[in-house]
Amino acid sequence: MSRSMLVKDHMVTNVITLDPDMEILRATQLLIRHDISGAPVLDKHGRLIGVLTERDCMRVTLQAGYHGTPGGQVRDYMNSTPVSVGPEDSILEVAEKFINEGYRRYPVLDGGRLVGVISRREVIRAMGLHYPT
Repeated sequence: MSRSMLVKDHMVTNVITLDPDMEILRATQLLIRHDISGAPVLDKHGRLIGVLTERDCMRVTLQAGYHGTPGGQVRDYMNSTPVSVGPEDSILEVAEKFINEGYRRYPVLDGGRLVGVISRREVIRAMGLHYPT
């Protein structure tokens, strides 16, 4: 039996998302509580406008360490030029993107709407299912 090698069959669809006006410390706590390395940031219309990662959150704690002023909004720290993939993209193409671009997860957009997230782990799992040992 052949297993699918498309993003849509391996992405996570129950996605934690953030609001750009959310307080950054609250957003950081959400990432920690849900044990995720980043989350998409959506505008009030549900469109992807950024991604907040652990790396971004580290900037907050570093700033607090040096200046004693943690805070701000998600919009102040997020990557506002997020890279995404599509649900019909090949797992192999996404694996290459992970290697070449260094991201840990990609938002999955279908017609401009967020439909899921795929991480390195899901890609490795999909490839492991397809190429058993």
